[in-house]
Amino acid sequence: MSNRLESASNQTFEPRIVAFFCNWCTYTAADLTGISRLLYAPNVRVIRVMCSGRIDPQFILAALREGADGVLIGGCHPGDCHYLEGNYKALRRFKLLKRFLKRMGIEEERVRLEWIAASEGDKVQRVVNEMTEQVRKLGPLRLFPLPHPETHGNGQQTPELVAAGQGGN
Repeated sequence: MSNRLESASNQTFEPRIVAFFCNWCTYTAADLTGISRLLYAPNVRVIRVMCSGRIDPQFILAALREGADGVLIGGCHPGDCHYLEGNYKALRRFKLLKRFLKRMGIEEERVRLEWIAASEGDKVQRVVNEMTEQVRKLGPLRLFPLPHPETHGNGQQTPELVAAGQGGN
């Protein structure tokens, strides 16, 4: 019975995916997708960055912590980066991040890196649809929110936090 309930809840689940797209290639390809009237899942919210190498892993962790069920990174093909080696930097960070996420118990399939040239609008469509379907099968990412220090109405921290050594002064 619980399997049926679980599969029914996954069928109605619509994943939230944050996409960090390189300005010069993947973002341009996403624009081409729209111009070409190619349809892809509306689950993705695109954030344009100048280079995939500028994506700090903390951005990805913040997206997941703030409610994203998956993160897609898109950059120029290796050797075609407008900033020479930014995509190699992105690849190194991505590999380390995947190991970190695995240790945290987060499925590797929730974060994806793709090289997409400006002329590959059809690839943007395919990748977004594949990732949406993959994250839909995984179900929602249920992370516990970070605890926020409790404060009194005047902005001062509670005595318990100060006594525990967590006071900010």
